[in-house]
Amino acid sequence: MSARIPDRITAGQLLAKKLTAYANLPQAMVLALPRGGVPVAGEIARALHLPLDICVVRKLGVPDRPELAMGAIALGR
Repeated sequence: MSARIPDRITAGQLLAKKLTAYANLPQAMVLALPRGGVPVAGEIARALHLPLDICVVRKLGVPDRPELAMGAIALGR
């Protein structure tokens, strides 16, 4: 069993180390989903010197299971 990651900042830092092949690529961008994804993506974007954008979505929930999502809806392309 692997060790638990203590917080989202640390998770982003650890993930950024795995994604170094994408650092400084002009066509690359880091996308984040609000709430929990923004701190993770922010660390990745900072470490890899990439732009960060946020995708605002609305969760499609499962009846009687408020924390469970079965999908998401977003505006745009």
